[in-house]
Amino acid sequence: MNCQKDINNLLLLKNKYQITCYIAFIFILIATSTQAKQIPIIFVSILPQKYFVENIAGDRVDIQVMVLPGESPATYEPTPGQMVKLSKASLYVSIDVPFEKKWLPKIKRLYPKLTIVQTHQGIAKRSMHSHDHQSLAKHHDLKDPHIWLSPPLALVQVRHIFTALTALCPENRTFYTNNYHQLIHRITALDAELLELFSQSQHKTFMVFHPSWGYFADAYGLHQFSIETEGKDVRPSQLAHLIDSARNKNIKVIFAQPQFSTKSANLISQSIGGKLIMIDPLSENWADNLRIVSREMVNQ
Repeated sequence: MNCQKDINNLLLLKNKYQITCYIAFIFILIATSTQAKQIPIIFVSILPQKYFVENIAGDRVDIQVMVLPGESPATYEPTPGQMVKLSKASLYVSIDVPFEKKWLPKIKRLYPKLTIVQTHQGIAKRSMHSHDHQSLAKHHDLKDPHIWLSPPLALVQVRHIFTALTALCPENRTFYTNNYHQLIHRITALDAELLELFSQSQHKTFMVFHPSWGYFADAYGLHQFSIETEGKDVRPSQLAHLIDSARNKNIKVIFAQPQFSTKSANLISQSIGGKLIMIDPLSENWADNLRIVSREMVNQ
């Protein structure tokens, strides 16, 4: 009787051992599967950069955007959640927008192993002119950060991104290379399309509230005429001069962007009997956005 009891106990222990081993095996499988699915975290400063990274890397990286929709790259402050996520990131793709000057040195100190890629390297910066007419205020020689709005300059930026991605994940080189060449082809085709569009247009001057579109204007033989600079609105005494200038240049459309007040732009558009159109230099769908903006400028 005691022998049978011992046998039963042994069988019970064996079954418990088998169940424990089975559970442990399942946990190992889950952990291994989770680890296998982990992909590099890539931070970018602005949404248009997400477009470039995504078109090269697809879903093989986790893309995090620093400047959230509706925010300005000039004054942005990263959230605590973003700073925590940065501790797990492999790559930061910078573009030299103003907030980076304050925050990138801090990020470098906090996360010395994080690779920072400067996509503006090799690009000569233009001055961010306040006005090309009567001098209305002292203007410091600020450099224009809006290099992503020029397709020819975008080719330089995506080359930096491609190089950094292949260095980070050499096992994906073939995948990244194919996507990179396709992206280069699409950007080149877009550039040719816009050159053709503006070559047939008689509207070569456009008025914007914030001078974001200087590189774009340079690429297509246009002239950007801005209302403000350095993020400061114009004084009431300056509005009359701007209104006269708009009339003299036969400007009927004022372009504004969602990151800035539209008060002055509205006043000018009403005074010239024109209209106000919102265009966003930080739109995530980079290519379609440039097409839409170009058509608005041609049809103004």
